[in-house]
Amino acid sequence: MSPKFIFVTGGVVSSLGKGISAASLAKLMKSRGLSVTCVKCDPYINVDPGTMNPYQHGEVFVTDDGAETDLDLGHYERFLDVDFSRQNNFTAGQVYETVITRERRGDFLGATVQVIPHITDEIKRRFQAASKGADIVIIEIGGTVGDIESLPFLEAARQLALDLGKDNVLFIHVTLLPFIKASEELKTKPTQHSVGKLREIGINPDIIICRSERPVSAELKAKISLFCSVHRDAVVEAPDAATIYEVPLLFQRQALDEQVLMLLRKRAPTRDMETWRALVEKIKNPRREVAIALAGKYTELKDAYKSVHEALLHGGIANDARVHVRYVDVQSPRLEADLEGMHGILVPGGFGDRGIEGKLRVIRYARERGVPFFGLCLGLQLTVIEFARNVLGLAGANSTEFDPKTRHPVIDLLPEQKRVKDKGASMRLGAYSCALRKGTLAQRTYGAALVHERHRHRFEYNSRFRQALEKAGLLVSGVHAPKNLPEIVELKGHPWFLAVQFHPEFKSRPERPHPLFAGFVGAALERAQEAPLAHAKQ
Repeated sequence: MSPKFIFVTGGVVSSLGKGISAASLAKLMKSRGLSVTCVKCDPYINVDPGTMNPYQHGEVFVTDDGAETDLDLGHYERFLDVDFSRQNNFTAGQVYETVITRERRGDFLGATVQVIPHITDEIKRRFQAASKGADIVIIEIGGTVGDIESLPFLEAARQLALDLGKDNVLFIHVTLLPFIKASEELKTKPTQHSVGKLREIGINPDIIICRSERPVSAELKAKISLFCSVHRDAVVEAPDAATIYEVPLLFQRQALDEQVLMLLRKRAPTRDMETWRALVEKIKNPRREVAIALAGKYTELKDAYKSVHEALLHGGIANDARVHVRYVDVQSPRLEADLEGMHGILVPGGFGDRGIEGKLRVIRYARERGVPFFGLCLGLQLTVIEFARNVLGLAGANSTEFDPKTRHPVIDLLPEQKRVKDKGASMRLGAYSCALRKGTLAQRTYGAALVHERHRHRFEYNSRFRQALEKAGLLVSGVHAPKNLPEIVELKGHPWFLAVQFHPEFKSRPERPHPLFAGFVGAALERAQEAPLAHAKQ
């Protein structure tokens, strides 16, 4: 059977939740016994988001095969509990790079290379390549209808509908119904204009998902149906939910999956979402509460730490607890005061020297006060630096990323990294093995001897200092054996103090919380039994 394609577009404003909508629909389709894959198309000219500032793009998600991708791929993996690859996310930059390379090679036999058909053909080729083995392919086109950058992607989607026939391609438009406080009503006019813009491109949406802060009345749905030429049952409400994992259930109540299957002329077994429903109930009504400080430097934009935030919530699921995540700016003048009352402290990854001294203060605070601590990627590197300075007494110990002339380069580049000139896609990326030292906190928490975790970093723990650091109490408990690279460190005699060179948050799922996040939240809960939560929740 040929795959069915579903395109998800957005209108009116960005950040409406197209990714959550696409992931939720994918979850419903999978619950019907169908094989589902998801693709995210990003219209920017960057080849990937790897060199983009988190304030511009949010988190960079990494796949097992080492692709640096849009954060929506994380939503897809978490909702579907599958591992995707680099073919599940591509950018305008990748498309143009491929076409220009072919032109330089002479593949087009002297033809004038144009957006139509050459760019759109390459986009369609990538759509088809990602569809292999799937019953349903859900393709989210980034940006907002009307953006000049997204036009080639929308044109390729329009052409694919002509190529494959209407029964094989479906268009869903996610739009905003703004609430006007003065008149106390939701407005449909922006949605009408957005759909009109989509029609100018040659695409008529089959289903409209309406994001709103207030309930959408039957009268408003009827109005949208009339003015946008979609069936009333195909106008779907998407109100703010208590948790993003509740959205599939909200869609199911409105029979979105039934509408999709009917329009695609596709049969599927009766849906089964009871396990997911129980999961959502557990998230909404946990028995316990715990407060975790996420101490970073991009705290103004929560999307910069999206997977970390979700993995902490998953750790809460594993412990039947609600995790209150406090975003602590490491450049705050009252940093130690901001950490008071926290039951656990997490230092995430990052790049550049801004905020480094603040993060070192956070790590020292957790180490000296016995607060459960979890360091991710840069969090490991700074753990090593803090320990070398304040326990070993190596004054000025640092990473050569921050101080190329440091006398004690406890963090340094590998020889092959020193030869790298291009910044893009040249770090240690993707899944690498990690052998766990028997009897350590890491080995006990994982319950395994060998694991595979995803990386995104350039600098490494300098093993020249390993013996001295271990003798002082900072134990290496995980190693990438083929190159003898330290991957995990932990502190002897501390309730729970562990840092990793990789990004375990990328592999955590609501139905399968990552063991390290589950262990960290569990340790924080033990501390919470002794400390009040009132201040921590502020």
